Amino acid sequence: MSADFVIRVAEQGVYAILIVSGPLLLLSLAVGLIISIFQATTQIQEQTLAFVPKIVAVLVGLVFFGPWMLTKMVSYAYEIFNNLTKYIG
Repeated sequence: MSADFVIRVAEQGVYAILIVSGPLLLLSLAVGLIISIFQATTQIQEQTLAFVPKIVAVLVGLVFFGPWMLTKMVSYAYEIFNNLTKYIG
């Protein structure tokens, strides 16, 4: 197993992580930005106002993006396990 092969496998793993976690992170970022703008305009500095909507948004995002995320993770795991002989020997 060469160094290029190991780097390529690690790159595929990082790419899979970014693709799977991306939608939830972007959703949380968007909700956090909206809440921050709301807090800045109304001058309400309540800590729970920042966390509760983000948690709810991520849970709703899991409901919508969950099947797609699971499909991506299973296909990546299948690819890893299917090519296990290449990785070991």
